[in-house]
Amino acid sequence: MTDPQAVHLRRTLGLLDVILFFVVAGSNLQWVATAAAAGPSSIPVWLIGCFAMFVPLAIAVVFLSSHYPEEGGLYVWSKRAFGPFAGFITGWTYWASNLPYFPALLYFAAGNALFVGGSGGGALSGSPLYFIAFALGGLALATIVNVYGMQIGKWLNNAGAVCRWTVTLLLVLLGGLAWWKFGPASTISAATMRPGLQIKDIIFWSVIAFAWTGPEAMSFMGGEVRNPRRTIPLGLGLAAPAIAVIYIIGTVSVLAALVPGDVNPSSGVMQAIGQVADRLRWSALTPVAAVLVTVSCVGSAGAWLGAVARIPFVAGIDRFLPPVFGRTHPRWGSPVVALLTQAGFAALFIFLGQGGTSVRGAYDVLVSSTVVITMVPFLFLFAAALKLHAVPATREMVRIPGGRWTVLIAGSIGLATTVIAILLAGFPADNDPNKVLAVVKVVGLTVLMLVSGIIVYLLGRRKAEHSLGANST
Repeated sequence: MTDPQAVHLRRTLGLLDVILFFVVAGSNLQWVATAAAAGPSSIPVWLIGCFAMFVPLAIAVVFLSSHYPEEGGLYVWSKRAFGPFAGFITGWTYWASNLPYFPALLYFAAGNALFVGGSGGGALSGSPLYFIAFALGGLALATIVNVYGMQIGKWLNNAGAVCRWTVTLLLVLLGGLAWWKFGPASTISAATMRPGLQIKDIIFWSVIAFAWTGPEAMSFMGGEVRNPRRTIPLGLGLAAPAIAVIYIIGTVSVLAALVPGDVNPSSGVMQAIGQVADRLRWSALTPVAAVLVTVSCVGSAGAWLGAVARIPFVAGIDRFLPPVFGRTHPRWGSPVVALLTQAGFAALFIFLGQGGTSVRGAYDVLVSSTVVITMVPFLFLFAAALKLHAVPATREMVRIPGGRWTVLIAGSIGLATTVIAILLAGFPADNDPNKVLAVVKVVGLTVLMLVSGIIVYLLGRRKAEHSLGANST
């Protein structure tokens, strides 16, 4: 097996790049809008999700990335804990989860970009053609900058993070002004914040659990980070407060401007900004905010496209995928075949998600598919932390307070949260026009990804064994 570090990887990412990457990859304004649409009860759910998923995941990632900082992240961790098959399936399902994630993210960007004109887009807001065209354009941009390598691609990631934080501050400012001058549009009290126990409420919890994922993303590019054993844990620690503010305070700010029933999950942040700006006669802020939200989403697409492409890259080095996946561009040092292949499949999912449903229905299916498929590799991640929790730390590693017991408790909580989220995420939204089709799509896409991964692994292993046998003779 070839060492990924020896395949023209350039350590171009410093601490600031890592912090900004965590902000843009570990948060997303689409989940702020989704939470606000669920009402004030989403606020305690955010807090529950933080302690049930984000904190355990962050502890597991700090432990594993500090011990095993190689390129490939959870692919490598799962392989070390459970062997090559588990490592491949972990990487495959995580990689596959981003195929529906890119369209969902770019659909959200497209919905918010309509506010650049200050009107919310009118007829275009329900046009599948517009959303498909925008998603393909955003995907193309994210792919191109990553092909030029992280020395170029990181600037799109960084710009996305700066824009996300800037527009969050604007949202919080306008939400605070709306609360002060007009009173909150939503009643936020102990009674309204009590989480509901209906099926639709419980299903929402799985979306929040998924929203708190992202701390694992930077580890995929461990071979391109300077001093990854310390830079990745430190960057995550510094980015975590910003992620919490974006999610929790951002949701409160949207609810200060809008009642939950008026919040569109695909454009709620811009709805809130636009409505308050109009009431304050600051309507010029709306297109500025729309540009910030759009750039932040495209930045997220760039960050995730670049990070997750490292999975087929490392799998190509391990010969579970054709060796061409494990090669880098001779000039830019990027895994160009892995990037282009991933972009091609993501483009296909843009069309598959839209088929047979409305724009809103396509968005919900893409989100549900993303949640279910993404949670599968976290089963392996937390299980790997549980199995490896007793591995001793050396001086160059980050020491976790409480040591192995902290890792053991965090892994157990994270594993339980992941199982529950998977069970709940497959239910269709109440307002989906074709619930049966939505369930079929979610279950079908999940099964397709798992079965195809097993087939690819078996074929790759057979080919590798055949090649090894031929070489030995």
